[in-house]
Amino acid sequence: KGRIVDINNDFGDIDCILILGAGIRDNRPSLMLEDRLMTGISLYNNKVSNKLLMSGDHGNINYDEVNIMKKYAIDKGVISSDIFMDHAGFSTYDSIYRAKYVFGVKRMVIVTQKYHLYRALYIAKSIGIDAYGIDTKSDKYIGDSYRNMREFIARIKDFIKCIFKPKSKYLGEVIDINGDGDVTNDKE
Repeated sequence: KGRIVDINNDFGDIDCILILGAGIRDNRPSLMLEDRLMTGISLYNNKVSNKLLMSGDHGNINYDEVNIMKKYAIDKGVISSDIFMDHAGFSTYDSIYRAKYVFGVKRMVIVTQKYHLYRALYIAKSIGIDAYGIDTKSDKYIGDSYRNMREFIARIKDFIKCIFKPKSKYLGEVIDINGDGDVTNDKE
């Protein structure tokens, strides 16, 4: 709980701002995802880090959270080369695991809704990432009952994963978070 901080916190040297995927509809971010993106972009603009890591589901050609997230950020003025896409962020555990073992992240700020931050920060701590969490602070979403049930189950699943620390199903080449984010582009 103490790692959930205000957007104006002094973070020190942060490798990246991790924005976790939250669904798309009609090739646009869902309301939850748009709030995460706006918060992450605000942190970027306030120079918390000059790198954004967009992690989400791009499991098939017809569903692509990360390219939509990147386009949204570019449309808001973020430099393309400052945006990394994690195309295999299929779960919170995978997103954070891959942040460390694919992108080399040691310190990061995670952007998501508060109910989700507890689990995300627990995972980060368990795999050795120094992380802070920023709550998007919005209550305009529908489906709280479903989300709470899903989160309860996900916390149990990720608690067990944090004990055994399985590798993410998809790893691939190491991509330096301090480099050029455009190396993660899969479209022209």
